[in-house]
Amino acid sequence: QVQLVESGGGLVKPGGSLRLSCAASGSVVSINYGGWYRQAPGKQREMVALISNLDSTIYGDSVEGRFTVFRDDAKNTLALQMNSLEPEDTAVYFCNAAVYDGQSSRTYWGQGTQVTVSS
Repeated sequence: QVQLVESGGGLVKPGGSLRLSCAASGSVVSINYGGWYRQAPGKQREMVALISNLDSTIYGDSVEGRFTVFRDDAKNTLALQMNSLEPEDTAVYFCNAAVYDGQSSRTYWGQGTQVTVSS
């Protein structure tokens, strides 16, 4: 069994920064690709940032240039550095990853971490 556990959310003022982390534990051999999604109240879940196993990245239009996604294959972790945060970035942020456990690759979701941007 594989678990993704996010951390690093919280309350920050507009213009501030936060760094989210996602740790994969359990029967993890490698993370094939992964990324971050978010869901604000009353809105659909949207893609924030994705990173492939070759470190190619894709960002949502609203975060391009402000957010950066990272991966650490030695630790089986993903991270999201968020700068110049805006109130519109307020949402629950979810880690998503395709994890290879030695036999097959499956997609997993974390439980989510709240990010609130407010003065």
